[in-house]
Amino acid sequence: MAFEQIQAQIALLVEEMVNQPEDVHEVHEQIREKLNEMRALGMPLPDDLVALERRMDGDFLEEGD
Repeated sequence: MAFEQIQAQIALLVEEMVNQPEDVHEVHEQIREKLNEMRALGMPLPDDLVALERRMDGDFLEEGD
């Protein structure tokens, strides 16, 4: 899958996360899958998406406490 396609899919997932916050855990997993797909294909990861992934990971860890 082309880099631009994956980026577009991630952008849609982020928009969905904003518009439907009750599904944020599911969207987070989908974003993580897309980023892992990019990693597996050796594609460069945009810094802002890596930062978003880290932030979401931290948010979910805090919720678990």
